[in-house]
Amino acid sequence: MRIYDGSPRQGWENVLRAIGAFADRERMKELLLLELEGGFLLQGMALPEGGHDSDTFGALAKRTYELTDDQVAQLLDEEEAQRGTAGSEVPHAEIANYYEQAMRVIGSYVDAQKARDLFLFEQEGSFVLRLLMSSSSGVGHQLAEFTRDEILAMIEAAPEQRGATETADAQPAGEASS
Repeated sequence: MRIYDGSPRQGWENVLRAIGAFADRERMKELLLLELEGGFLLQGMALPEGGHDSDTFGALAKRTYELTDDQVAQLLDEEEAQRGTAGSEVPHAEIANYYEQAMRVIGSYVDAQKARDLFLFEQEGSFVLRLLMSSSSGVGHQLAEFTRDEILAMIEAAPEQRGATETADAQPAGEASS
């Protein structure tokens, strides 16, 4: 994510949320996301183009998108413009914007790990991530796995965590929240 270095939207949380919103709009599932030198490769299953005729009803086709850094920046801008326009951000088990919300909480996890070089795949709502991590013993890949139930729990807990973070961020230095 070199283009985000030094900008306010360098975090994985925002980037993955925007990509997830794109996947929701495209009605994709079974996602694969690979970070490239100049963007991302996103692949998933979706209804074929013009998939409304009776011969293709219910049939899924593989779709692949190469999202350049510029396209990701555009998705981020679109996502920022849409914030706060939905009725409620409280998730439900079958939320329409599942990938937007799931990728956001995964992005928050990746930010907390201070990882880079992201590869993830999803199947039936569960995610497996491969992250490049630095440690005292050097640089290497680590795996993380989240079941659909874990993702849903993370989504449901996110508003409380954002509120706690915003409260802590708003306090002057040296003061603790009560």
